[in-house]
Amino acid sequence: MEPYTEQDLEILARTIYGEARGELLDFGIASLMAVADVVLNRRRKNFAATIRDVCLAPLQFSCWNENDPNRRKVEAIGADCCIFRKCLEVAKNTLEEKWPDLTDGCDHYHHRDLKPYWAVYLRPKRIFGRHYFYNLKG
Repeated sequence: MEPYTEQDLEILARTIYGEARGELLDFGIASLMAVADVVLNRRRKNFAATIRDVCLAPLQFSCWNENDPNRRKVEAIGADCCIFRKCLEVAKNTLEEKWPDLTDGCDHYHHRDLKPYWAVYLRPKRIFGRHYFYNLKG
């Protein structure tokens, strides 16, 4: 993986926080790691040029959608929050490739209570917490 910027780290940590912060207490750190893995897998598969661009691509991660009430929380959270500090740790270790890819290359996921059109006929490759993970761009 190419070097990352502080902005990449910050945006990845905020994406992890926005997408999976509720998973940490119930399911542990693997749920956070899996979201980070999807972002890095998308970067590796050229979904976008940078980690930041992968995270902020329109309609890709719901926590960044303009109309999502979660977005204000994601933008406002700071290092005084212990869960966000854990998200920063996960982002840093994932970007520095210190941990294995728990998703085995997955580039998509969704919450178990949702069924996006692209997942209607698919079986998840991995499940972490309340999220199902898929490898659509093998």
